[in-house]
Amino acid sequence: MLKIGITGGIGVGKSIVCRLFELLGIPVYDSDARAKWVMQHDVALKQELQDAFGEEAYTLAGELNRPYLASIVFNNPDRLAKLNALVHPHVGADFSNWAKANAKAPYVLKEAALMFESEAWRQMDKIITVSAPLNVRIKRLKQRDPHRTEAEILAIIGKQLPEEEKMARANYIIHNDDKQLLIPQVLQLHQQFLSLLK
Repeated sequence: MLKIGITGGIGVGKSIVCRLFELLGIPVYDSDARAKWVMQHDVALKQELQDAFGEEAYTLAGELNRPYLASIVFNNPDRLAKLNALVHPHVGADFSNWAKANAKAPYVLKEAALMFESEAWRQMDKIITVSAPLNVRIKRLKQRDPHRTEAEILAIIGKQLPEEEKMARANYIIHNDDKQLLIPQVLQLHQQFLSLLK
């Protein structure tokens, strides 16, 4: 079974690309959603987070205290790096278990915005980067979250690995620029991945 990573910055449209692969019957692992699940349910990780960030990392009811963690790490690169260093190995182990459970699939996709930053790419056989021009990304993000200013959007994008670097490190690029059709690009890659298995 092939493990294909799919990455790209905020607003490039990774989710719609993943949805198209799912329609082809390919299982997709959503790293962001699973990280939230792991942070809530992995007992060892909960202890590690409380040791690193204080008991307040979880509410009295045992729920992850997202606003508290966000306030600590957002403008503190060292604290963010610490958080990621704790969470990413647990997410990697969760992905390995998930991939085993989906072993009947010809290949699986792992969607992760931080594919390269988290070193998750090392678990993958191939990497797809979804790409979109900056102005298109800003427009999409404003539609998705009208409360965000352009300056806030650019600040988020500025914290991510540059798009050019993601594209340079990828095996395949999907252009989601509102000009090129997505479905033919996904179908072509799907056929390539199936042929790699023969």
